[in-house]
Amino acid sequence: MSEKKTLYLLDALALIYRAHFALSKNPRITSTGINTGAIMGFTNSVLEILTKRNPTHIGVAFDTHAPTFRHIEYTEYKANREAQPEEIAVAIPYCKKILQGMNIPILELDGYEADDLIGTLAKKAARENFEVYMMTPDKDYAQLVEENIYLYKPAYMGNAVDILGIPEVCAKFDIDHVDQVRDVLGLKGDAVDNIPGVPGVGDKTASKLLKEYGTVENIVANADQLKGALQKKIIEFGEQGIFSKKLATIEINSPIDFDEELLTRKEPSKDHLVPLFEELELRTIAKRIFVDQVTGKPAKDESQLGLFGGGAATELETTKSTFDADKSKYHLVKTKEERADLIKKLEAAKEICFDTETDSLETREAKLVGVAFSIKKDEGYFVLIPEDDAEAKSIITEFKELLENDQTIKIGQNLKYDIQVLRNYDIHVKGKIFDTMLAHYLIDPETQHGMDIMAENYLDYKPVKFTDLVGTGKKQKSIREVDEQDLKNYACEDADITLQLKEKLEPEIADRKLESLLHDVEAPLSFVLADMEYEGVKIDEEALASMSKELETESLRVQTEIFEIAGQEFNIGSPKQLGEILFDKLKLVDKPKKTKTGQYATGEEILSKLADEHAIAAKILEFREYNKLKSTYVDALPKMVSVADGKVHTDYRQTIAATGRLSSNNPNLQNIPIRTAKGREIRKAFIPRNDEYVIMSADYSQIELRIMAAFSGDESMVEAFKSGVDIHSNTASKVFKVPLEEVDSNMRRKAKEVNFGIIYGISAFGLSQNLNIPRSEASEIISAYFEQFPKVKTYMDKTIEKAHEDEYVETILGRRRYLRDINTKNFTQRGFAERNAINAPIQGSAADMIKMAMIKIHDWMKQENLKSKMIMQVHDELVFDAHKNELDLLIKKVDEFMKTAIELDVPMEIGIGSGSNWLEAH
Repeated sequence: MSEKKTLYLLDALALIYRAHFALSKNPRITSTGINTGAIMGFTNSVLEILTKRNPTHIGVAFDTHAPTFRHIEYTEYKANREAQPEEIAVAIPYCKKILQGMNIPILELDGYEADDLIGTLAKKAARENFEVYMMTPDKDYAQLVEENIYLYKPAYMGNAVDILGIPEVCAKFDIDHVDQVRDVLGLKGDAVDNIPGVPGVGDKTASKLLKEYGTVENIVANADQLKGALQKKIIEFGEQGIFSKKLATIEINSPIDFDEELLTRKEPSKDHLVPLFEELELRTIAKRIFVDQVTGKPAKDESQLGLFGGGAATELETTKSTFDADKSKYHLVKTKEERADLIKKLEAAKEICFDTETDSLETREAKLVGVAFSIKKDEGYFVLIPEDDAEAKSIITEFKELLENDQTIKIGQNLKYDIQVLRNYDIHVKGKIFDTMLAHYLIDPETQHGMDIMAENYLDYKPVKFTDLVGTGKKQKSIREVDEQDLKNYACEDADITLQLKEKLEPEIADRKLESLLHDVEAPLSFVLADMEYEGVKIDEEALASMSKELETESLRVQTEIFEIAGQEFNIGSPKQLGEILFDKLKLVDKPKKTKTGQYATGEEILSKLADEHAIAAKILEFREYNKLKSTYVDALPKMVSVADGKVHTDYRQTIAATGRLSSNNPNLQNIPIRTAKGREIRKAFIPRNDEYVIMSADYSQIELRIMAAFSGDESMVEAFKSGVDIHSNTASKVFKVPLEEVDSNMRRKAKEVNFGIIYGISAFGLSQNLNIPRSEASEIISAYFEQFPKVKTYMDKTIEKAHEDEYVETILGRRRYLRDINTKNFTQRGFAERNAINAPIQGSAADMIKMAMIKIHDWMKQENLKSKMIMQVHDELVFDAHKNELDLLIKKVDEFMKTAIELDVPMEIGIGSGSNWLEAH
């Protein structure tokens, strides 16, 4: 009996778009700036078919740019579609090159869409006894399904592959026979393709009508039998429904020949594909294609290519090609003898990868459940830690010497967490570290750096998730209730994956010359931040309770005043009600701005512009401030106090901001208000540990402006900073052409706005909005600025020019900010990228500088064995819990370290203060 012939026809653009949007939030950008997300996703779709379905024949259909018969008949066809994203335009030629290298035929024909070609070939192939599968996420193809033709909807966003035959199509559309799919589409229309349909007819109505009348044409012919609004719609739009059905009908007689030989699956060209995947930095995909399906090793010649031969389907899964851990090599370590054997193996290794498993994410409260180790690919060891505190401490202490050995390189993912957890057991991790999360952050700062997503991207493997282990919702169990073998496999897999990721990431770090940034800045900083987080900061809960009552009283007072002005009570927190009061009743402006939903816009920006002229707007802003301060900070902070030591422990995050700045969470220290008097009061609640200590604050003064002066080399700016002249007054004097002593507060205010605005590439429009002045005046100020500081303009122009060439910019220490839209044709996106090109090196260098200062200060404080502790970093400020006896020394050395963290031609100025709380010190 001859083998069943199977033909897979793929809708290229539908799959490319699907891949683009699936990966748009986690783009893969090559070192040359190519976004390969759509290319990788499309190629994986092709490989999914080849590896899992093993077709005998395959073809891929593309649309062309030529208009089709549908466009000719209906000029509005697909008129509402957004312009093709540039990433798609770049991806299509590469996808075609990949198909050519795979020797898969590309099917395209001017005047016809991909679905017309697939429809025609599917029908012809089915007549030749082929089993045909149409691979596409597009539901319209369902109309083509028949006995030997199936719709193959690929897996997407957690949904499994969906293969639809006749019964499935009829059930999905709730129709009697497949051909009625066209009638459903004619009645409903299609917003994506701009097919109008019959307004107001949805799935249920279409199904009901078709069950009774069979076709759109018959429904229209029997419109007199319908009732009410539906009858009116069918009479008015029935012909439009018939026409829509015609537009939605896939052509099955397009002039394309069914060439069985052309569509036969063939061997790929290694010579063609390997250089192409190398260019696209999709080396893992190349390995997956050129693999011996029996041994799993790279094939010696093309005759061994398992993916493209005519033999039995390979068992190779697309998500397990380069990582296929043998769980039998994952070992559970429970006895003292087993631990001793493991320690010997680990001590003999130069590098060890480890990962702690705990019962809490709160580091000061977390207890170890186990520790996983890996020193060799596909192998792992899980040391089980019992719940009893004394026993747990005894077991983990056996590993103390190993973990504190500063000659052994430690590998991990987010090691800052593990370092703190081990501190609970008096283990102080030492030595050089390689943190895969930090490494990937430096390689690609704007994407996600979680282990799971990196495993998928670099190892083509989908790891077991924690929720798979413990469940979710009411059925969720504690980690200690998990079966030992399952926990062992999960934990060892994490360590194993992390070890393998290190091997993938390390060469990329070297290629991009990021070794120093990783090993001299980000990795040492992890230890600094771990100590700061572990130390925490004391909170005056009584002061916060008093502040909460005060804010409640003030909030009620302002609310009463708002009601009096409005002439009625209403829900101030409701944008809808607020908009109606401000713009319908009080008519504060003639043409109020509205949101996309049609409501009046009542955001802070709108109210701030109205606040000077309308008391109610100012009162609403005041009301909002009191409520936000109370809920976000004053009432929230006491709830974050750790039961372990009565302090608040923030989580500093190194891998969030693409600029290199640190961010913090629970609480977010970076967002604690400073601009308003009430907001500043919150800092009173941050206090020293006891009466022997004070809070000390050290803050870089105008760090970004000083860096701009150093980068540009503008003599006037540099001299102003060196001589100690107020930079904003100096700028005002030059821009407004008045002597320094005649600069007034308004001039200085405008100059300050320009000084900081220039760093962010501010436009005349932006400056006019910020200063509430005419755009012409703003334009004159900017022109005068560049006239007086010409080297700043030269620096900015050269920076943008180089950014267009490289598609990235760098900080002093080589931290890169990739600018994916710097060469886009979209004016708005390009402008945003150009502003980032100016700002990122300055803001990033400021981040580099304070990080270097933190590392040097931390090392010195440890070396001197000081009682004082560095406890917070907020923007350009460092905060210390300073012992009174060490204060003078601390002030002197911190000032010195911050000023000399990175040497520039422009001096850094540090403001240092101390007091009984953070507000007093700042």
